[in-house]
Amino acid sequence: MPPRQLGLLSFGVLVVTIAILLVAFFPDWSTILSLTLTLYGLWVIVLAVIRAKNPAKYERGAFSTLIWGILLLAVGGAWYLNILTEGNILYSVVLLLVIVGILAVASALPSMRKK
Repeated sequence: MPPRQLGLLSFGVLVVTIAILLVAFFPDWSTILSLTLTLYGLWVIVLAVIRAKNPAKYERGAFSTLIWGILLLAVGGAWYLNILTEGNILYSVVLLLVIVGILAVASALPSMRKK
């Protein structure tokens, strides 16, 4: 069985995402960067599902990949929310705190089930 090319696939997804966002939002660089983070976070979550269905011996685990995807999604979403609310940082901070709280609970649950 040939090795999976997930790194090359991820690079391709990133390049296509940036190209589409450049066409859609060209003069607004902060929107392009925030949406790139958000959409790439969604892609990393998809990668976590792929890794959960087909685990490889020397790859990062699916749960760890999922956590990174959620963090990228949260940071990009909070940044974009800050842009949409014209600098009102309260909503961005609330979003980040809720995501960090959910991640803390999700990380604690597997260790509680083993006991």
